[in-house]
Amino acid sequence: MDIVFKALADPTRRALLDALYRQDGQTLGMLEERCDMTRFGVMKHLKLLEGAGLVVTKRQGREKLHFLNPVPIRLVHDRWVSKYSEPWVAGLSEIKVRLEKQMEKVYEIYIRTTPERLWEAITDPDIRKKYNFGAGVYSDWIVGSSYQMGADGQHLLGEGEILEIDPPRKLVHTMTALWGDDVKAEGASRVTWEITQVEDSCSLRVTHDQLRDGANDQLFGGWPMILSGLKTWLETGELLTTPGSLMYVNH
Repeated sequence: MDIVFKALADPTRRALLDALYRQDGQTLGMLEERCDMTRFGVMKHLKLLEGAGLVVTKRQGREKLHFLNPVPIRLVHDRWVSKYSEPWVAGLSEIKVRLEKQMEKVYEIYIRTTPERLWEAITDPDIRKKYNFGAGVYSDWIVGSSYQMGADGQHLLGEGEILEIDPPRKLVHTMTALWGDDVKAEGASRVTWEITQVEDSCSLRVTHDQLRDGANDQLFGGWPMILSGLKTWLETGELLTTPGSLMYVNH
């Protein structure tokens, strides 16, 4: 947590995060225009933000795009805030992103576990319920097969198709949200899970893309809490008990 607080302590770095909050997926040049400092200075601040996990980068052609990663802020919230505040605003870490005609969300978190155990936690319905609002996922995990998300396999909340699978490294599937008419009208988007082992831990990057520009933020606003709950359970065996994390437990 120390490096996160250090990164947030500087007003220039907070300004860069604010810029990405307003418009995600910006290049270095775009961010430089928003700051009264040299390109080198902006690069130094971005490097520290990347080191704290607050900014994630992704190559798109020759450009390097920068994305706000709210997961570390979600972890701070879960550790010091959620236990004292109920009900709390589930959309604390939600941001809007605009990239050409579609939106793309990129989240990254480091978890002290093995790739195999992390993969099991993502694909096993009983484990998934522990950090996914009480909803499990159901599939035979074969390319072309269906993917369903629901409470006890009955209260259907989402569905999709498995597009790519490479255990325990990569999983790609479409997702159509079904928990309300407003999100159902958004149609299908795509979710990519990428696991990379880093010494005794794993880097988990989740990319949620193929979202229409201005899509309903319910589709992606829950990712910070889901990933925070996943890390908490794998590293401590404990469950989050905020109202949002228990949303579908009794369905």
